Amino acid sequence: MRNNITIKDVARVAGVSNSTVSHVVNSTRVVSPETAKRVRAAIAQLGFAPNGVAQALKGHRTRTIGMIVTSSTNPFFAALIHGVETACFTRGYSLILCNSEDDREKVQVYLDTLRAKRIDALIILSSNQQPGLTAELARTSGVPTVALDDEDAAPASTIADDSLAGGALAATYLTARGFRRIACVTAPLDHPRSAIRFKGFTEELSRRGIPFDPALAIASEPTVAGGDVAMRALLSLPQEQRPQAVFCFNDVMAMGALSAAYQCGLEVPGQISVMGYDDIEIAAFTAPPLTTIRQPMQDLGQRAASVIIDHLETDADLPDRIRLAPKLIERSSVGQISGPQE
Repeated sequence: MRNNITIKDVARVAGVSNSTVSHVVNSTRVVSPETAKRVRAAIAQLGFAPNGVAQALKGHRTRTIGMIVTSSTNPFFAALIHGVETACFTRGYSLILCNSEDDREKVQVYLDTLRAKRIDALIILSSNQQPGLTAELARTSGVPTVALDDEDAAPASTIADDSLAGGALAATYLTARGFRRIACVTAPLDHPRSAIRFKGFTEELSRRGIPFDPALAIASEPTVAGGDVAMRALLSLPQEQRPQAVFCFNDVMAMGALSAAYQCGLEVPGQISVMGYDDIEIAAFTAPPLTTIRQPMQDLGQRAASVIIDHLETDADLPDRIRLAPKLIERSSVGQISGPQE
């Protein structure tokens, strides 16, 4: 990609004047939505980064960090946001939080608003429902950018848990408890975190000589309702094909799976075991309490804010990637099988 793209190039591709591009980039004048959309499309197409804006801001710090959250319905996101906010407050920075509800137009409007407020840096927390969106925002933000919980967000610095290791840790635990027929309830596999977690899980099963039955892989929405639907699909299988244990992409899906098992008259963990991922606060209070893989959620948020503030204050390089290790949290939703296994 060329690194010398200018406003003139963007103006030519968008079919507008140089000043119009400048107004869109700097939010200095109202531009019609249709025109602004053409300009932003040209910016994305060319990979234009408004470095002039970023350089101008370096001498006029606002000590303000913007954060765009594409979805805040999962408690996992709330814990990450709290970590970011805590670190910002400790370092004397303000945080402007924008929740786009996975609406691409809202995302762009919020980015324009944050640039108008002269933010020093941007943190993006993506639901991964729109692949490539975080990378696009990082290219066009004009300020240092860190992406949380996103594996493919270059040129942004990315900070996430090691989902490959987390998936493998779940497989290690469940097989050590004697399970051989293990289902995996995932988010749609075009969701990057889901694909990586699933890969870690199935590769570890293979290393342990346990073939994974594709019929026991159910993709669903990463919500409580999605977990309920997935578990009901698994329980509709013939008795001999049903799983002994179910590993879920996240805790809210695991809660849906617990509910479905209860509604279908199955005892957890007596008749089927359920395991989650994240260790959100409520996971300790489900019935039974949920065994899960803990992501260091607040640490992830605090690390994101800390590395970007260090960069602003000392010119320390932003790391390309930071991966934090997950941890097994053992509670009561997973039983144990004794005796010969199939």
